[in-house]
Amino acid sequence: MKTDFLAATALAFAAPATAQTTSTAPSLPANPALQSAVVVTPPSGPAASPPPKAAVQVPRRRHIPPSPAELRVRAANRAATLEPATGGYLNAVQVYPYSDGVIYHVLTAPGQVTDIALQPGETLVAVAAGDTVRWVIGDTTSGSGESRRTHVLVKPFNAGLATNVIITTDRRTYHLAFTSTARTAMSALSWTYPQDALIALKAAAEAARAAQPVASGLAVDQLHFGYAITGDKPAWRPLRAFDDGRQTFIQFPASLGESEAPPLFLVDAKGNAELVNYRVQGRYYVVDRIFDAAELRLGLKHQDVVRISRTGEATSRRRPS
Repeated sequence: MKTDFLAATALAFAAPATAQTTSTAPSLPANPALQSAVVVTPPSGPAASPPPKAAVQVPRRRHIPPSPAELRVRAANRAATLEPATGGYLNAVQVYPYSDGVIYHVLTAPGQVTDIALQPGETLVAVAAGDTVRWVIGDTTSGSGESRRTHVLVKPFNAGLATNVIITTDRRTYHLAFTSTARTAMSALSWTYPQDALIALKAAAEAARAAQPVASGLAVDQLHFGYAITGDKPAWRPLRAFDDGRQTFIQFPASLGESEAPPLFLVDAKGNAELVNYRVQGRYYVVDRIFDAAELRLGLKHQDVVRISRTGEATSRRRPS
């Protein structure tokens, strides 16, 4: 009995200590004999369980295929884009042949400036870019006088960017597509202008043809200026007409090439008109025959008519062929 009493007394004193220890510290009682009696039970009940989280449903974006119009625009842009070519380089400058409506592809890189050189003497009007936040675009000039040249300078902030740039000048419009890479950039690019070269060649040929004599071997004493010019007074009205006994020459103002040239008709005694063969030599019509009367006619509703008639002593000395 004494033994049971002592054991019960020990348990009575140990229970409050155990409860206090459990509530203030996670360690177990120091008495190994009582470790098996300490059981920590997790709280139970509805308040102890966290509320279940609602599942987040991410809507799936439906793929919408491009419209036929989009596909046509993409195809047109691809077909119109001119890429850098090995044969187009002059040292480090990519030289593109200019053509209206072509898109020129330009490769750039962060930390590197690409120089876009316009035609000498060409005046810059405006530069418009699709992305002006992640690209630095400026302009400068080089040279002076007729050799003065405008340069548009482009640099991206990062790799993997793309934008388009439109450059307008007093002569033409440039369309460019820019792409930025990690480290590869075109140092400079410029253009050749085949259309300008063709116009220059035509102008040189016209000047050379105008400088040529109208005819060779003409004897001054054989020239006859007995022609009268009558009728309307358009800007192309001839200044005079003369012949050398074999050919008739009709001289026009220097502005003849600036407007439509009138056709030449021979007119017989009955007033019937017949188109005649002639050639244009500078500001002259050269007719390989002698005529008594001819008319220059131009226009439909309000037709200008200028008559050329052979008169005077020259008329009485020769008959029309």
